[in-house]
Amino acid sequence: MLPVNPRNDTSARPPSRRGVFGRQDFRLLWVGETVSGLGNSVTVVALPLIAVVGLGAGSTAVGLLTAAVWLPWLLVGLPVGAWVDRRRKRPVMIACDLAAAAALVSVPAAAWLDALTFRQLVVVALVCGTAAVCFDTAYHAYIRIVLDGRDLLEGNAKLQGSAAATQVAGPGVAGLLAQALGAVTALVADAVTFLVSAVCLRRIGVVEPDRDPDAERVSLRRQMTEGLRFVGRDRYLRPMVTWGAVVNLALMGYQAVQVVFLVRTVGLNPGMVGLLLTSGSAGAVVGALVATRISRRFGTARGLLLVQLTTSPFVLLLPMTTAGPGLLLFATGSFLVGLGISVANIVVGTFRQSYCPPHLLGRVVATTMMINHSTIPLGSLLGGVLGDAVGYRPAMWIMAGVVAPSWLILALSPMRRMRDLPQAPKPEQAPVEG
Repeated sequence: MLPVNPRNDTSARPPSRRGVFGRQDFRLLWVGETVSGLGNSVTVVALPLIAVVGLGAGSTAVGLLTAAVWLPWLLVGLPVGAWVDRRRKRPVMIACDLAAAAALVSVPAAAWLDALTFRQLVVVALVCGTAAVCFDTAYHAYIRIVLDGRDLLEGNAKLQGSAAATQVAGPGVAGLLAQALGAVTALVADAVTFLVSAVCLRRIGVVEPDRDPDAERVSLRRQMTEGLRFVGRDRYLRPMVTWGAVVNLALMGYQAVQVVFLVRTVGLNPGMVGLLLTSGSAGAVVGALVATRISRRFGTARGLLLVQLTTSPFVLLLPMTTAGPGLLLFATGSFLVGLGISVANIVVGTFRQSYCPPHLLGRVVATTMMINHSTIPLGSLLGGVLGDAVGYRPAMWIMAGVVAPSWLILALSPMRRMRDLPQAPKPEQAPVEG
């Protein structure tokens, strides 16, 4: 359990009718993440469009650009987890927001000076990716602090829901901005959203627990090993991480190709591409809205398996997409896959926050996300290379064929015999101290 700071002890207060929104600190965290999430969803579309439309890049180059955003997880994910466990989370998150804003501003500045190159886009993607590694690792531990370890499922559902909602608007806004004013303009708005996020974080009043003075005496290598050992030995986290790594490999594989596929194979303009990509985000919104209900109705373990079984196969609709009425295939497949991934993110994230010992949470988060995200650059590069080598539609078929049966990884784990995931590891699973 996290130590309760007297000024933050709300255990004696009756629960607010607004739930987690009744807490000012959570509202500030939610507003900041919602605004920056909108900017991020704009960038996801804007950067590939800048590369494809502005610099004439092919799918391999787009895959490289996408991979650069996620590569830092593979390079620095583990040491960042141990480092974050030694630091207060809020200053780390604010510094990351400011670094990402500065990197994004450099793109329109270079474009206006007629000096923008693909190399700069890759560097910006690497900087933003590194900031995201530090921010996300601290953020997942900070949610538990802001909510005092309570109402985590509701809090994660609200944050996931708002993130998904901004992704509905973001691609459409990015596509329209790219068509009307140029894709570079979208990155100015994104930089502003990171500044808004930093201001909201600065205003949060919760006091973080004091750091353990003995933690500084333990080497980073030993702390990283503890996180890896905890995840590797745990019978629930291990299959979840394996499933996440496989799904991310395939999802990013077809996402690296989908913009080029929709523009050059299906024949859509940037505005239509942006609007069509919102279907997956719309599914994520619905997933966030129903995740809590599904977990209460069927249980967290059974509900997670049921949702993955009924949504993953619909990814096979994506490579069937054609112009005209055939666009409904892409929209339907993206919607249902987005719904399933959203529910999984909420259930797995909440499980991890409540299940892991607080002093290990940063390392466990970094370990699981490093493993999950390490396949993202591989998938992006693989998808891009396949797109150029065998064609955009065949590449989509290959990657979709990996996603469709991925739910079997979870079905073969111990959770198939459970209604709910456990709240704490069994004694034999707990990490050995000393």
